[in-house]
Amino acid sequence: MALIVQKYGGTSVGSPERIGNVARRVAGFQAQGHQVVVVVSAMSGETNRLIGLAREIAMDPDPRELDVVVATGEQVTIGLLCMALHAAGVKARSYTGSQVRILTDSAHTKARILNIDEAPIRADLERGNVVVVAGFQGVDERGSITTLGRGGSDTTAVALAAALRADECQIYTDVDGVYTADPRIVPQARKLDRITFEEMLELASLGSKVLQIRSVEFAGKYKVRLRVLSSFAQGGEGTLITVEETQNMERPVISGIAFNRDEAKLTVLGVPDRPGVAYRILGPVAEANVDVDMIVQNAGHDAATDLSFTVSRGDLGKAVKALEAARGEIGDLVVETDSSMAKVSVVGVGMRSHPGVAATMFRTLGEEGINIQMIATSEIRISVAIEEKYLELAVRVLHQAFGLEQIPGAGEGANHR
Repeated sequence: MALIVQKYGGTSVGSPERIGNVARRVAGFQAQGHQVVVVVSAMSGETNRLIGLAREIAMDPDPRELDVVVATGEQVTIGLLCMALHAAGVKARSYTGSQVRILTDSAHTKARILNIDEAPIRADLERGNVVVVAGFQGVDERGSITTLGRGGSDTTAVALAAALRADECQIYTDVDGVYTADPRIVPQARKLDRITFEEMLELASLGSKVLQIRSVEFAGKYKVRLRVLSSFAQGGEGTLITVEETQNMERPVISGIAFNRDEAKLTVLGVPDRPGVAYRILGPVAEANVDVDMIVQNAGHDAATDLSFTVSRGDLGKAVKALEAARGEIGDLVVETDSSMAKVSVVGVGMRSHPGVAATMFRTLGEEGINIQMIATSEIRISVAIEEKYLELAVRVLHQAFGLEQIPGAGEGANHR
């Protein structure tokens, strides 16, 4: 008998029929002798509807009261799912975040979990109940309802699995696992049987939408066994996300390719080539709450240099304003912008022991006439900034160059040396 935490997202519980399907799946696990805790999101579109209602009242609603409003979406879902389980002959009990006592800080709309009182859940499980918990929400020390931010139900599920020392945390979505690339762009993309937390964290931060970044961080920190599955397909093992690396000569060097279309580049021309200038440029950008991604300093002439960096397109205007405000300290800056950028990344723990990944990536893009404008690396990731019009071509040719369509051991992979 295992203790399993299952999370179902908004599309999985998007209608009474789908809630009934979830109830039957959960009943099946309990019938096998497992103890089951279910975490659910609000029904698909409900959170956006509630935010819209709040903004009809106030364009900039008070964060505490906004949390009170949006938290009701999950409250509806937990009640409906328990009704569906009762109809299937399964004992079930629902809990809001405050009833479980998911204690958070007081950062409304983006709270972080501090502690979980798992005792009531354990008691209900011992009485033979399925426990259904509202995702995305908690309560602060003053008793105020808080929410964890977009995708927070994933974090709720992983946090509960850690607190309960569950055997596995299963995240049910509208896809059946983690793929080597987006199948909509690469039809030959292959579902991975397993992937490390490091790789999944990189993929999530680089544009993969399968899992929310905070939930992956939480799972890695507390060594929660995490699995991604489809709520619409019967059977299948999904993708296991694990701490252990597969020690296997046939393991591919690269596990996946991620991309992000939401990139804009700023280039500051004629920057004085002296210590501290980079901070004087990027400091005001950071103070404007703009995240800087890739940074390149170009070779300069006449005691001056050029500095390029990327931000999300939505933050481009704020970044430009921050740079304009910095002119008084640095001088008359010339800023060029380009909002037609995209980022493509290859990710794999195999990079640690296999040289030549960068050479393969750069050669492949060069052969297709795709110009690399910026480069960023980590121990297990290489990212390049390119023109967005080449994005899909870049993903397809890199997928082929690294042999990601091949099942490990089924054929000879690409030569990365």
